[in-house]
Amino acid sequence: MYFLSKNILLCCALTLSGCGSAYAQVTYFADILGHGFKQATIVQPSDYEGSVTCTVIKKQTPEKSDKAVLYVHGFNDYFFQEEMAERFIEEGYNFYAVDLRKYGRSYLANQKFNNVRDLSEYFADIDTVLTIIKNEGSDKILLSGHSTGGLILSLYAAEQNGKEMFDAILLNSPFFDLNVKSVLKKTAIPVIVKRAEKHPETTISAGLSPLYGESLHKDAHGEWTYNLGWKPHIAPPVNFGWIRAIHMGQLKLSQGLQINKPVLVLHSAKSIEEKKWSEVMFTGDAVLNVEEIAKQAQNIVGQYSIQAVQGGMHDLILSRKPVREEVYSTIFNWAKRNVK
Repeated sequence: MYFLSKNILLCCALTLSGCGSAYAQVTYFADILGHGFKQATIVQPSDYEGSVTCTVIKKQTPEKSDKAVLYVHGFNDYFFQEEMAERFIEEGYNFYAVDLRKYGRSYLANQKFNNVRDLSEYFADIDTVLTIIKNEGSDKILLSGHSTGGLILSLYAAEQNGKEMFDAILLNSPFFDLNVKSVLKKTAIPVIVKRAEKHPETTISAGLSPLYGESLHKDAHGEWTYNLGWKPHIAPPVNFGWIRAIHMGQLKLSQGLQINKPVLVLHSAKSIEEKKWSEVMFTGDAVLNVEEIAKQAQNIVGQYSIQAVQGGMHDLILSRKPVREEVYSTIFNWAKRNVK
């Protein structure tokens, strides 16, 4: 009831609709994070599940700046990384994040969490927030995407050639390949993709271990606090439509994506496959195959660099402090050269 009532309240207060159009004014409310963060719910055109919204979250620099970063979260996720936001603000970036449709702050009662049938559905949310950022005075924009958000931004950037509203792209452990055994990629995935054309709502387990979530959350073994209703340790089942959307997006990447802006791809130096809890969970990527990330990243056509991070977890900026300090150093040194 909390999620539903909050979104209805904000949707009623904010009569914005459409995608990619210019907004004269956006009405912000205090965000759930507090500490000066603000949010606004944007009403988007309805889809196959009914009403749709996305949510922009922001915190601006104390001194006026014409630079901004837009952060796009991953699967089974939403924006909660305050430390990351503060680090960008310290570097002179107005910070913006978007909770994509059917995730986190944007989830509505008529929806299935994380549901999507084509990753291009998210492009309207990105267009909307980029337009808002431009209208609010930031002309130099860094796009930053984690995991599924990294795949989405890569596809989005390739679609924007010649009409970009951004200057560079940072990809944090992008979801460039399904982390399943090769035999399943050749047998089960094609069957699911075909069936998804007529039965997209058929569900299947996401197959993710709860250990990664437990390595992050303060109530388990981690150091971070976030809403377990929006980012549970065990992800909700996905449906065939979701699998097809991811597969088709990754297929496009494998065929080559022309991106005309600089791209930085960061990933952990190793993948880990722990069956029970251990400190090893803090030393590698427990979600994706990092070798495949590096391999598939080479299908980007344009100016890109790929860097492995020793000791990095799946979400690199949630790694242990010495590691994430290295990650921030890498990001901001690269950004100084590419966001001007």
